[in-house]
Amino acid sequence: MSSPVVEPFYDKDTGTFSYVVYDQVGGMAVIIDPVLDYEPAGARTSTVSADALLAFVRSKLLTVAWILETHAHADHLSAAGYLADQLQAPVAIGRGIVQVQQHFKTLFGLGDEFIADGSQFDRLFEDADSFNVGGLTARVIATPGHTDDSLTYVIGDAAFVGDTVFAADTGTARCDFPGGDAHRLYASIQRILALPADTRIYLCHDYPGSRREAQAQSSIDEQKQHNLHLRDGTDEAAFVQMREQRDATLPVPKLILPALQVNIRGGRLPEPDGNGVRYLRLPLDQIGKPQ
Repeated sequence: MSSPVVEPFYDKDTGTFSYVVYDQVGGMAVIIDPVLDYEPAGARTSTVSADALLAFVRSKLLTVAWILETHAHADHLSAAGYLADQLQAPVAIGRGIVQVQQHFKTLFGLGDEFIADGSQFDRLFEDADSFNVGGLTARVIATPGHTDDSLTYVIGDAAFVGDTVFAADTGTARCDFPGGDAHRLYASIQRILALPADTRIYLCHDYPGSRREAQAQSSIDEQKQHNLHLRDGTDEAAFVQMREQRDATLPVPKLILPALQVNIRGGRLPEPDGNGVRYLRLPLDQIGKPQ
């Protein structure tokens, strides 16, 4: 099995890992889950994190074949649109994005100018789709449960699992977003754990606090033996009970409202109004629990 070179980039503000994955220097690459920097108090965006990805790609003389989203993230804004323009590369996500778009089009009161059909992306991947990255073979595993559109990309011996599992001492993803389902997440995780034992697991998030350094990589064995929510052969019923009880206590992600408005658009900001200013919408009393 081929073994890609994987370069992680960690955004401490959102706990997000982005990746450049490539076959060789001067070869072909993909970028996975890029971050658009966002300062919420002033609603200011910047491309510092995305520009670091660009600088790395150019330093290695790479041609980017795809910009890949594991799902429409609720905890950070995507820089996929910006990078697509800079690199002339297509953006892909799971076909379940259509269901995600339909829900949030209604929540945000988006008009006819926003069509909830996935057309904001260049490719909507489905389970078992495959593609090449230079000399590497990549395949897609649909891993819903956290969201409808969640995918795992298996590129050679590396699996990019999105928000399915986290570092072993943190556990697994929440399932209380629209389209989330703990039963589906459990089944998705089992598909990941059935991958070859030497598969490198690359995480989308890590929240280490002060107890350790951020961890980008895990393994099948580590997840089976030590994941806080899966160890000791946790069965589906116990997992679902744990997940639903835990999700009921979790706070709303801080950037969920700006993030989803950008991320369902393929990582692009809304078009400017007549005054040249772009606006995001804040639906009042619709997200989270009453105080």
